[in-house]
Amino acid sequence: MFCLHFLVTSLPFNELKLGRRKYSERMYAERAKPLAQYTTEELYARFCFGRDNIKYIADLVRPKLQHKTKRSHVLSVEEQCLIVLRFYASGTFYQVVGDNMGVDKSTVTNVVKAVLVELASLVNEFVSFPKDDQMAHSINVQLVANADLIITNCVVKWPGSVHYAHILRESALYRKLRSNRPNGIILGDSAYPLLSWLMTRFPVANTPEQAGFNSAHCKTRCAIEHLNGVLKRRFACLNYLRVEPKVACNIILACIVLHNIATRRNVPLDDIYDGPEPDEMQPGQPPMFAPNEGQTGRVIRDAIVRHYFRLMT
Repeated sequence: MFCLHFLVTSLPFNELKLGRRKYSERMYAERAKPLAQYTTEELYARFCFGRDNIKYIADLVRPKLQHKTKRSHVLSVEEQCLIVLRFYASGTFYQVVGDNMGVDKSTVTNVVKAVLVELASLVNEFVSFPKDDQMAHSINVQLVANADLIITNCVVKWPGSVHYAHILRESALYRKLRSNRPNGIILGDSAYPLLSWLMTRFPVANTPEQAGFNSAHCKTRCAIEHLNGVLKRRFACLNYLRVEPKVACNIILACIVLHNIATRRNVPLDDIYDGPEPDEMQPGQPPMFAPNEGQTGRVIRDAIVRHYFRLMT
């Protein structure tokens, strides 16, 4: 397909003086119409969402992205969403996305920025920590998710060099749960501190009961590893983002919103998950948590072992 170009020529001075005007003729490439030309299966393969789900997403961002003009070549909200979903699903260059969709690279750039800001603004609507009556075992790494792979909390602003424990300590989730312990627990890997509401594995299992706890902890934490695989499978752009950090944060937030939409609406995805990755302790964990927090966590973890992992005699 041809890219869309707006051709503008300069107007010579002598023609201005004579009052004559010459206008360049705009040439438009034929724009792709995926919703009309593809089956539902073909839409899933190219955009990770089916026809009804794409329309649902378009309705979410329509109030801010609906153009008031009646010009025939203005992109509809659905077309803008398709451009963004194609970029998220493929992770390729803007130029390639434009070639596929029948628009130019600058249009893709502007659309991606506009739509991702609107999607990212919906994060509080689609990502919320469960209430006590909704609580189940959750996993906290860089994300908190439940067993259904719904993301319930996220922090997307720190660079990769910042320690996981520091990110947790500075998060709103930590402040909330420190003062209002949930009716349940969160499971974290060995990079996190042991707290009253955040359970980590025993570094060394000295009893069969502790080994049973570690085994159950690992099996339950498989959900977060599965979630990471699903996110990167559904949105290939997350494997490598060629954008500045601020834009990358918004893209990640937008993908989190889209993931929760897809999960709640049962959008299909091929399962390519092979198993959990081993815990990797980040070196030099800063002692930023109060000593009594860790002591309370050990008491609670020991109580869980006594009540739920005692060997049958």
